[in-house]
Amino acid sequence: MFYRVRVIVFVLLTGALMLAACGGRTAVPDSGAATATSQPAVPASTSEPPAAHLPVFSHIFIIMMENEEEKSIEGDPAAPYLNQLAAQYARADDFYAVQHPSLPNYLALIGGATFGINSNCIDCFISASDNLVTQLEAAGRSWKAYMESMPGPCFLGDAAPLYRQKHNPFIYFDSVRTDPARCNRIVPFTQFTADAQANALPDFVWITPNMCNDMHDCPIADGDKWLQTWVPEILATPAWKDNGVLFILFDEGKSDKGCCVYAASGKVYALVISPLVQPGFSSDVRYDHYSVLRTIETAWGLPLLGKAGCDCTPRMSDFFSTPPVGSR
Repeated sequence: MFYRVRVIVFVLLTGALMLAACGGRTAVPDSGAATATSQPAVPASTSEPPAAHLPVFSHIFIIMMENEEEKSIEGDPAAPYLNQLAAQYARADDFYAVQHPSLPNYLALIGGATFGINSNCIDCFISASDNLVTQLEAAGRSWKAYMESMPGPCFLGDAAPLYRQKHNPFIYFDSVRTDPARCNRIVPFTQFTADAQANALPDFVWITPNMCNDMHDCPIADGDKWLQTWVPEILATPAWKDNGVLFILFDEGKSDKGCCVYAASGKVYALVISPLVQPGFSSDVRYDHYSVLRTIETAWGLPLLGKAGCDCTPRMSDFFSTPPVGSR
């Protein structure tokens, strides 16, 4: 009898641990690093086989907005353009940010971890060598980060009132900041129009609006109008039209809602805008910022960084129902 009791207890404990690791809604701290100089806990060397229905995007764009819960945007008369895009393209209906405040979410998107950073610090640089930039370059892909109201390329620090370094994750990585060629690919947003008109946009495009246009310091309506000005410019480019994708994301919400083991800073609005998506599609799969990174890396055959490599992090392949020519 004693032996049977021990077996039952063992089975119950094992099942509980498996549920907590993979399927539970409760988020755990993103302990990707104890300090800003540590590597992500999940090995960065693992890679994922190509996913069915996940295209090899020609170009990937990310626009990062600020500090609004999904319920603040969905159906809001102050955000008609965002809601129009959701109806015309596709939306992640159950998408969560990783951690409060802003900066850890930005780092998660290109580094696969928050690196133990839990503030909007300016001098908390990261010595971990691997990030999305180094991956892209190793794969022969180009990239550029466009920062609205940034005074000049590779600018370090804040430029009040509209530019804040905390919304520029690239500058925090030593492997980017201390390399002049890389650092000078972090440019003011004024360069975007010139690059677009010259058909010279890189494979990966990151755009950070300024502190007003990202809805951080100004009303939702201001950010929605900014998107209505600039998103059509993106959608008019050959880079987007030729199997490209644009993710419009919010860094965090105002709540602590979470999912997917590592996300716990709000349920936020997230759009997937591409000629390849199912028009009007709304996904009820639980995603977070690490899912976006995993989707980028999988589509382009890159190693999975940090939490993007967790079995708890799904790739966003349900948005693409019919594999186009050149997809995998």
